[in-house]
Amino acid sequence: MGYLANFYPGVFCMEEIKDTKSELRKTIQTKLNELTDREKAEKIEAIENRLFEFANFLEAKIVLLYLNNASGIDTRNILNRAYEYNKIVVLPIFGEERPGVKLYKVDDVKADIKSGPGGVTIPDPQRCKRVPIDRVDIAIIPSVALDEKGGRVGSGRGNYDRLIPKLAITTRKVSLALEDQIVPQVPMESHDKHVDIIITEKRTIYKI
Repeated sequence: MGYLANFYPGVFCMEEIKDTKSELRKTIQTKLNELTDREKAEKIEAIENRLFEFANFLEAKIVLLYLNNASGIDTRNILNRAYEYNKIVVLPIFGEERPGVKLYKVDDVKADIKSGPGGVTIPDPQRCKRVPIDRVDIAIIPSVALDEKGGRVGSGRGNYDRLIPKLAITTRKVSLALEDQIVPQVPMESHDKHVDIIITEKRTIYKI
């Protein structure tokens, strides 16, 4: 665990949190880079299979996903599988000038998405129907690192910390992660938001 052991189960000082998060992102990325392509593919496949056996996902009608997010498992295959389960799939567009987010229904991955600012893949508002954020049944939230209490570290942009409070209280907030991304304690700031459930290649972790 390296430096993380120095903080568990201690308390993070506010002035240290940003630096600690940055170091944590680097540590996790190093661990993931040490996996072979085959090892990573097998772990991700196991996570996907666990998701499609997860009751809350199976019961959900409207599913929020993401694509090509550097801080989380790529969900493109999950998106394609979701169509086979008759899910309504929505993807976010985050505002550049203000902390806003809009969700759009994506029916065709090839036709309904485009390259947005910074090369980020986004739904095409000209082709996709807008979906109210409070209609989402389950939200898959990208994360770099997580702890068993649902604490998460994202990419650092804060987009999902602003999105999560807008979701309905009944919406399940779920992160998909490799066991390598689970740490003893995530440093949390006042604006940071938790997820409810974490699915790894080995287990399903409920927020405690």
